Amino acid sequence: MQHQSFIEGKVVMDVGCGTGILSIFCAQAGAKRVYAVDASDIAVQANEVVKANNLADKVIVLHGRVEDVEIDEGVDVIISEWMGYMLLYESMLGSVITARDRWLKRGGLILPSNATLYMAPITHPDRYNDSIEFWHNVYGIDMSAMLQLAKQCAFEEPCVETITGENVLTWPHVVKHVDCYTIQLHELESVSTRYKFQSMMRAPLHGFAFWFDVEFSGPANSPANNHAPSSLIGSSSNNLVDGIQKKKRANPNDALVLSTAPEDPPTHWQQTLIYFYDPIEVEQDQIVEGSLTLTQSKENRRFMNIHLEYSSGGRSYVKESVMR
Repeated sequence: MQHQSFIEGKVVMDVGCGTGILSIFCAQAGAKRVYAVDASDIAVQANEVVKANNLADKVIVLHGRVEDVEIDEGVDVIISEWMGYMLLYESMLGSVITARDRWLKRGGLILPSNATLYMAPITHPDRYNDSIEFWHNVYGIDMSAMLQLAKQCAFEEPCVETITGENVLTWPHVVKHVDCYTIQLHELESVSTRYKFQSMMRAPLHGFAFWFDVEFSGPANSPANNHAPSSLIGSSSNNLVDGIQKKKRANPNDALVLSTAPEDPPTHWQQTLIYFYDPIEVEQDQIVEGSLTLTQSKENRRFMNIHLEYSSGGRSYVKESVMR
């Protein structure tokens, strides 16, 4: 464990512990005490797993919401696998923020410490052909009357799929950088960005892909210890290339990075794709620009409303969808 020295002898809280595996890892790394918190009934099984591994003296399973449970001490470390699809869908980041504000000691550690959500235009003719084009000829029968319904069924909502770097048409744009030490709950209610891409090739533009990475930085790199303003941290971690933001990777000696990018090994998060109902033919160097707004659903704050505006070649479009 890369950050074992920061966990040994410390009080740790695992937010959304699930089966308790991360809590057990922390106990094995020498944590003084681990509070494993989960609001779902999986906490019952987590408690049994802890007992089966003879760690009940170190790992305390709390069945309840972080907002509701009580402990009588501060914590040195907060760990959580809070990331959802597209980083923020069904995310538990709000619970991490609550735990941080309630219990994290000054100079404490949050793992992961930072996260960044990216977007980029993509081409994916195989996916489009498999879902749409085959209706023109189904065993010799013209079923093109099904096309509109097929497009709606296939592309109305965002899709979680795996693509490769070959599908991506440009450098990515940073939608949101999350500093787990400074982000506030109200910032999760709505995330907006404007983007401008320049296609690297001639290809049909089928939509946009979204992915994220998270960094696990030690205390020396955390703003909770160096008090660097989050605005400076965000601007220093990105550089502007032809109007398109590209995240600089942290020095491997300073941070461990988990990436869900198309060019990296696949993860269970894959990538989130928002497909257009009809592709746009773009030429090399053609500009694709617009805006994106992600808002928490009033129906359920872990659902996400997506408002996407995009234009290219003199035409403008709007795509609205919901992840639920």
